[in-house]
Amino acid sequence: MKLKFNLKYLLLTVFIFLIEVLIATKLSDIFFVRAYLGDVIVVMLLYTFVKSFVKINDEKLIIGILIFSCLVEFAQYFTIAEKLGFQPGSIMYIVIGNSFSWIDILCYAAGCLLLYLFVQIKPSKN
Repeated sequence: MKLKFNLKYLLLTVFIFLIEVLIATKLSDIFFVRAYLGDVIVVMLLYTFVKSFVKINDEKLIIGILIFSCLVEFAQYFTIAEKLGFQPGSIMYIVIGNSFSWIDILCYAAGCLLLYLFVQIKPSKN
């Protein structure tokens, strides 16, 4: 792992973040998009964010993101946002989440699988 700024990944991060905001604000009435697609895409957001600043093995990063996502989801089971003192509706309360779901973990895994498949077919630089 080595620190290295990558503008391409930063721009992708901003683009994916805007998609997530769109899903949360304008597409929230479309259940599938809000409930599932957002969770699939959020792991891609984490991937591009890390790749914006760090040169790291893709497979290790994807596994790390899946583990991190699952840890956050399990923390929701224990209502960690409330225990940390975040008020319902606050940004941190929304970011951390407040309800555990096995389906969310499945969505994170699907997003990580898509990432893995993408990096496998992506042409490598020599």
